[in-house]
This record gives sequence, structure tokens and C-alpha cells, in this order.
Amino acid sequence: MVVVVLTLCPVGLRGHLTQWLMEVAPGVFVGTVTARVREHLWERVVELCKDGRALLVYQSHNEQGLAVQTHHHDWEPVDVDGVTLMLRPGRTTSRGGRRQGWSKASKYRRYGRGGRWEGDAG
Repeated sequence: MVVVVLTLCPVGLRGHLTQWLMEVAPGVFVGTVTARVREHLWERVVELCKDGRALLVYQSHNEQGLAVQTHHHDWEPVDVDGVTLMLRPGRTTSRGGRRQGWSKASKYRRYGRGGRWEGDAG
């Protein structure tokens, strides 16, 4: 079983893939082909895809029973102790977009409801 997912790829590539695979949704192709045909199709996808993104999932002899290949994709397959996981792109903001310092709720708990904060006068 082979699954190919295309994003922002030329229409000609989609037409080429429909010769071998069935398009079940826009840009999603599924079928059963030999390993040789699968490799040939992936070469064509990489050649014709240009700035688009492509993802290939196929059967493999490992614990998961599948393997993943990507082309210009944000997520990349990473092998972790023999298991393939998809690595998401990291956030560019520091500390995950959270504000630094203590929250008001934690200050209330620390000093009690009627208590004073360190910066309070009086």
C-alpha cells in the first residue's frame, strides 16, 4: 500500500500519479504498486514538485509496518530507537510564548488573600 500526499504541486504531477494511483481526495493518492514503481514515482514527485510539498507513506518490514519520506515538508521523520516519529517544527518564540515571572494567582496563594505583596506600601 502506498499513500502520496501533495500540497501546492503542479497539475501535471497529479495527472502523472493518477496513472498508477487512485486520487481519493484532492492531493491524496492511494494504491498498491511494487517497490520499483514506488521509487520511480517518488523520483518523479521530487523532480516535478518544485516548491510544493510531498509526503510518501509505504509498507515496510519494521515494527510499525510503514516508512515515511518527505520532500520540502515542515515535519520530518526521525528515527527514535527503531520507531519513526514525525518531528514538528519548533516555535520561534522564546519560552514557548509564555510571559516571564509569577502569575497573580500564585502571588495570592503565596501571600494569602488579604496578605501584602513584597512591593506593597503600608
